[in-house]
Amino acid sequence: MSCKGSDLHDRIFREGSKTYYTASLFFPESVKRDVFLLYGFVRVADNFVDQLPQDAEGFFSFCRRYRQAWALGPGASTEDPVIDGFIDLARRKNFDPAWIDAFLRSMEWDLTRREYDRIEDTLEYIYGSAEVIGLCMAAILELPESAHQSARALGRSMQYINFIRDINEDLGLGRRYLPLEGTSLKSLTAEEARARPGEFAAFLRAQSRLYRVWQREGEAGYPYLPRRVLIAVKTASDMYNWTASRIMKDPFLVYRRTIKPSRLRILARAFLNTWIVLFHRPHRRGAAGRSGAAASAAADTTAGAPARST
Repeated sequence: MSCKGSDLHDRIFREGSKTYYTASLFFPESVKRDVFLLYGFVRVADNFVDQLPQDAEGFFSFCRRYRQAWALGPGASTEDPVIDGFIDLARRKNFDPAWIDAFLRSMEWDLTRREYDRIEDTLEYIYGSAEVIGLCMAAILELPESAHQSARALGRSMQYINFIRDINEDLGLGRRYLPLEGTSLKSLTAEEARARPGEFAAFLRAQSRLYRVWQREGEAGYPYLPRRVLIAVKTASDMYNWTASRIMKDPFLVYRRTIKPSRLRILARAFLNTWIVLFHRPHRRGAAGRSGAAASAAADTTAGAPARST
């Protein structure tokens, strides 16, 4: 990757995700380069559908150029360093093209779908927007297939807490990802939440508990991760836990401000995790001594990583 391309990917990542970007600085250099290539691609695609007004034409052009270059085989160029860098990464690390199709399909839904009324529909969206990013990270790290379920789970959990955290922001985009089935809530507007405060608080805490289930499933793969990789992944996950804990204490906080850790908090956690992982806590690779792991969505997503990030 050229110096110019490297600078571009660094800027895209840095501007798109404070948590993932800062945590990813603790990856080994070779891993970090590939994470930046991955995140550059998913962030640019996501930007087309998340900006106001949405740029549907730009998004479909981006998809078309990616698919044409992929179909032409190795050596084909779009003259777009974001797409070309990603395709080179995908070929080197043997990404399943179906993962990228699922990702682009979820991004396309953001152009047309406004509300998700069943958890099954939300999870279908999350598979494309976040779980496949975890699978890409697993491929970057050359992890065994047995690691994939945990990689998916951590990506799913991070995306879900993003949906909880960003309720108010998503309302501004005309979207609701959290299904309301099983509640008496008619919407997630601030007015509805204040009219039914007990129902809203119970609903949001239930969603946060669902996040915790998936997050624990993802973190169960930590023993497989190489130490340097674990530091970055654990730091990102810890920051999502911090966000979830703030929301659990005060669900109405989601309407007052966007809950994101400061860069200082992220760095402090990263240095603490470095001490824990390298000098304090015994580390075991795999249940039977195999290298590799699960749960790496920190790239953006890092995370993780999910296309939407912090």
